[in-house]
Amino acid sequence: MWKTVLRRVLIMIPQLILLSIIVFMLAKMMPGDPFTGLINPNSSPKEIARLKQAYGLNDPVPVQYVRWIKNLLHGDLGQSYIQHVPVASLIADRAQNTFWLSLLSTIILYGIAIPMGISAGKHEGEWQDRAISIFNYVTYAIPGFVFYLLGLWLFGFTLGWFPISGTVAANASGFWGVFFSRLQHMILPAILFAIIATTGTVQYLRTGIIDNKVEDYVKTARSKGVPEKVVFNKHILRNSFLPIAAFMGNTITGLLGGSLIIETVFSFPGMGKLFLDSISQRDYTTLTALIMIYGTLTLLGNLLSDIIMSLVDPRIRVK
Repeated sequence: MWKTVLRRVLIMIPQLILLSIIVFMLAKMMPGDPFTGLINPNSSPKEIARLKQAYGLNDPVPVQYVRWIKNLLHGDLGQSYIQHVPVASLIADRAQNTFWLSLLSTIILYGIAIPMGISAGKHEGEWQDRAISIFNYVTYAIPGFVFYLLGLWLFGFTLGWFPISGTVAANASGFWGVFFSRLQHMILPAILFAIIATTGTVQYLRTGIIDNKVEDYVKTARSKGVPEKVVFNKHILRNSFLPIAAFMGNTITGLLGGSLIIETVFSFPGMGKLFLDSISQRDYTTLTALIMIYGTLTLLGNLLSDIIMSLVDPRIRVK
């Protein structure tokens, strides 16, 4: 298995280099520069020109790219000229919020989707399958932001069961007080986020179970007198998890990078909301760093999917 992981890591190196070039060139093509957000009627053109010269923005593009890469390798993502703090610390503060929200969403996602997919596939054509199919159609048809707003209005404003913004209550104190306050702030967006994301997993698992039930190896196992429970768990279910395993890595990293809408609706201070704020405020350096991070997460998701697939299906391992 380690050969598969090593091969994928080596493939990632040129992919990361190409990604960095694309991100850097797109950033250079954007109108303005890192100091655009500082310009106001009282700004001095000479001061702006001095800052551009001091930070090397007048250097040739290849020189700027090499300097940027060197800084990235040393963990220096630049300076946010809007927030007046290093981008690395700004992202670190938001990343932990997104991480915990994504972790809770992932747990709820698979906690809902796997039992539903198994039930739908096992009871094909019965009322369980029809009910789950209706649930899938509805959640797939509703736009995410509409679903989030409805959930926020019903459970936040109307019923008052959950907080409607932030991550921790102002009066929370002590480890457990902060822990439960953070959990209370995350539970509603995590549940809504997970429900919308269950559609693909449920459908893949349902289809896999239905397809594998009629395979020859399943018929052979039954003809040999293997108990139905063993046939289902060892043969049908295990092979039905292959499509889910193939997308699991991308699903997990997608939750990390795809929480933009839910964080905006709930005013949750995570990476998604920071990304939108950096666009609206023209925070050039923060935006560039976030795009690079999201691209890297996508590559890591592909790597994680390959690792999971090699664990589930040894046939794909490199020998």
